Amino acid sequence: MRSARAKTLAILAVGFLGAVVFCQKTDAAPINGTIDFGGVVTFDTMSLATATRVNVWQPFQNGPTGFSIVLQDSGSFSSISAGTQAAMATPWIFNPSTPTSSLWSVGGFTFNLTSCTIATQNVNFLDVEGVGTITSTNSNFDPTPGTWSFTSSNANGQNQSTFSFQAHSAAVPEPSTVGLFMLGVGGLISQMRRKIQAKLQ
Repeated sequence: MRSARAKTLAILAVGFLGAVVFCQKTDAAPINGTIDFGGVVTFDTMSLATATRVNVWQPFQNGPTGFSIVLQDSGSFSSISAGTQAAMATPWIFNPSTPTSSLWSVGGFTFNLTSCTIATQNVNFLDVEGVGTITSTNSNFDPTPGTWSFTSSNANGQNQSTFSFQAHSAAVPEPSTVGLFMLGVGGLISQMRRKIQAKLQ
């Protein structure tokens, strides 16, 4: 009886491991981690309170236009060095919310903005939150849902031509198909083990 039980569990274990290896070989992984950007922008107005779009991105004053710089990153983005220039879409219209392909692109990753909302807007502070999809030129990564957060501040609230900004993107992977498969098979093995033990008693 015990040898039959051991043989059954061994067959299940081999089948389970084979299925997991097969799934991992055929499925690309979701993108994970975060990436932050910074620099200077020019809006369509000289006040944060009335801005509706970014017309110019710069990594720093008098730097090349159309770019920001990477401040820090983690996870799948960790191969991108701080200070790397990221290409930014121009113009970026956030009021009204406008889908924007390639809002940012750096290190083979691209964020396509689907929609955004203004969380706060006054003469001192602008906060825009958005969602979209992050893609990679690396075939090992699947397109992954992502978030976008853009903030710009102006302590004195006076009109000016340029504003500093910080932005944050995070990949938000959906539950892994492989992970769900493993949970399901693990539950099946536990159920079969209980049945075998009940028969042996």
